[in-house]
Amino acid sequence: MPSISFIHPDHRVERVEAEIGDSAMRAALVNGVDGIVAECGGSALCATCHVYVDKQWISRLAAIGDDEDALLDGTACERQANSRLSCQIKITPVLDGLVLLLPERQV
Repeated sequence: MPSISFIHPDHRVERVEAEIGDSAMRAALVNGVDGIVAECGGSALCATCHVYVDKQWISRLAAIGDDEDALLDGTACERQANSRLSCQIKITPVLDGLVLLLPERQV
């Protein structure tokens, strides 16, 4: 199973295993990672699963869609060039070792 490292604002690292085909958001929720609220349950309606993708990994992700792009304009913490919604990051074998930084808050 691919692993994902979630890095908290205090630099604490939580490494979790993810199922192929699941979203990074689901992997965080299943494994109890603090910092991912996911109010809409992964429907790309809220932006409470905002993450910053480590710059080494951003080019391996699928292109950002229009809906995700619009939602990222309303995140609780500042949108950056590497901002993504973790519900839109689908786990593939290529993403084994993915590093996602959590913002200070989601709401």
